[in-house]
Amino acid sequence: MFLNQNSDFLFGFQASMTNCNGDPDQENKPRMDYETSTLLVSDARRKRDIRDFLKNKGYSVFVDTLADKKVPMDVMFEHVRDYWLANNSQMEKLLNENSYLAEKWKLLYGEAKDNFKDIYHKKNDGIKKKAKKDLNESEKIFLKGLPEFNNLFLTEIIKRSLIDIRLFGSAMAVEGVSRTYTGPVQITWGYSLHPVELVKSNTITSIMNEDSSTFGKKHKLYYALVAHYGTINKYSARLTGMTENDQDLLRKCLVQGLMSNQTDSKQGQEPLFYLEIVYRPDFDGYLGDLRRFLKVGYDEDKPIRKLEDLKVDFNKLTSAVQEMKDKGYVEKMLGWLHPSYIKSNQLINMPEFDPVDLWAPIKARE
Repeated sequence: MFLNQNSDFLFGFQASMTNCNGDPDQENKPRMDYETSTLLVSDARRKRDIRDFLKNKGYSVFVDTLADKKVPMDVMFEHVRDYWLANNSQMEKLLNENSYLAEKWKLLYGEAKDNFKDIYHKKNDGIKKKAKKDLNESEKIFLKGLPEFNNLFLTEIIKRSLIDIRLFGSAMAVEGVSRTYTGPVQITWGYSLHPVELVKSNTITSIMNEDSSTFGKKHKLYYALVAHYGTINKYSARLTGMTENDQDLLRKCLVQGLMSNQTDSKQGQEPLFYLEIVYRPDFDGYLGDLRRFLKVGYDEDKPIRKLEDLKVDFNKLTSAVQEMKDKGYVEKMLGWLHPSYIKSNQLINMPEFDPVDLWAPIKARE
């Protein structure tokens, strides 16, 4: 079932002696707002964790590599398109379940029931080789109708197999495809809720062999409590086919994807909390960036090295959510806390929520 409700969500994690998101323009140092000593983490970092985790679970993702090599979008599109065209039973099922797409296929390629890939390329390649001035009227009509067929075909592929496009969308800057897929899930850049300090000693030594060694650098920060704000839009969900099951996956992948990324630079990160306001189906708005409601306290004369050095007060958020509930805009509030911090004195006055288990295993696809 496609989503029919908007949501706001807030995802918080802590980072200790790690590098959450290296900046290639700054020698891979942690991304920083140096004016405020605030750590920054891009939305691309969060999405990459989610994509990698989904891929490990057997899900198909579009923003990926082929044979361990990065490829441009048009190459990946051709790969995905041809994968579907080459599977006759899959194509037949697809056309049987989408009469409009079947009508467009028949109009462009005839009554074929098999060899879809050969038929598609034989006709497309034959016409594209011709100069424009040599095209007859039926070939001109074919080229005019091809983008609409590609749009419909790709949309069906996305709805049936490409979960990352269903979640995050894509501009699809590909020849022969004119549709843009706006992602229902939008995630802001994360930032630390307090000033952070970078570890000043970065030089390490890597031994290469018995006769020589080389010096390198690892850039880390001491501690940060980072929060991302995000939204889920029901209207964009209709276009990409994002479902309620996709939404459940997204929540779990935010938490489990972060933990799954145990590289040398990312080790030391732990998810702390996830809060989501699910609005009623007839409500079209959002409360807005939930981070602005948080009040973070700390001793300015002491270094911040752990969560116990902070106190995050959710009281303003709790009041704002209650006001939205009183007006009948909110259907439910969902939440998850890291088990170690359920009774934490550092995260106080959180809004009441229906608990969701975001550590529950995601079944791998075969």
